[in-house]
Amino acid sequence: MTTMTDSSPVRSYLLELQQRITGSIAAIDGGLFAADAWEKMPGETLQGKGITQILEQGKVFERAGCGFSHVQGARLPPSATQHRPELAGAPFEAIGVSLVFHPRNPYVPTVHMNVRMLMATPASGPVVCWFGGGMDLTPYYGFEEDAVHFHQTCQAALAPFGDDKYPRFKTWCDEYFYLKHRAEQRGIGGVFFDDFQELGFDGSFAMMRSVADAFLPAYLPIVERRKDMPYGERERDFQLYRRGRYVEFNLVWDRGTHFGLQSGGRTESILMSMPPLASWSYQRPLEPGSAEARLTSEFLVRRDWL
Repeated sequence: MTTMTDSSPVRSYLLELQQRITGSIAAIDGGLFAADAWEKMPGETLQGKGITQILEQGKVFERAGCGFSHVQGARLPPSATQHRPELAGAPFEAIGVSLVFHPRNPYVPTVHMNVRMLMATPASGPVVCWFGGGMDLTPYYGFEEDAVHFHQTCQAALAPFGDDKYPRFKTWCDEYFYLKHRAEQRGIGGVFFDDFQELGFDGSFAMMRSVADAFLPAYLPIVERRKDMPYGERERDFQLYRRGRYVEFNLVWDRGTHFGLQSGGRTESILMSMPPLASWSYQRPLEPGSAEARLTSEFLVRRDWL
């Protein structure tokens, strides 16, 4: 098990990461992120502080949210101990950055990324520390070159830590971001890992940083390629329909959402991942051979994108 008692290096890195990402997104969009600093006071379920940065109704992004949080709690919630029963009920500290960007243009994919560290103090034994995170891409209209670029960037970020990491975490991502009630992938995946401590603290922290640092190189070239493509009501309507699937996953299956709500986190920040608009259709037909149908048949499937 990885052990550590000082979270300050992780905190410093994550605060800088949040500023770097929001600064780059603001430069592309032309809008400004509003910073909402919050604090959980003693006596509440959680204690701690965070900064939610949000850009609403921008030129490129309809909503872009990037949150930093650093909290402590008296008992780990069930969503954090389902794979670690020996830590059930242990006091904990959680620190992380999470983001979801919902673009305005339907040809620009939605993206999600989060990186985090958890430390737990069991009743007997040393402090236990582990890392988690990853990124995944959810297009509304599929482009092979975008999918290949995103996955190649993820692979390159993980390559220094072992040839096994990308295939392991790519499979983990495919299995995690899956709508079981729809038998459908959420998007084209990426990489995802959790409960990770096998490289020791320094190695595991370095791997988490490498994944986080790869986010902007993975996503920004796709945004630049697609943000000015012309679109009409058909594409916008399909984007809102597909966003409904995103909402379903986040509310029904996402462990991060469940962790935040179960641990008494700040609801407004937890739900910033939701799109500002979404829609649902009953048994919506897709025209055979259309770009909308190809999204399901060619992109929302588990594929080797390299």
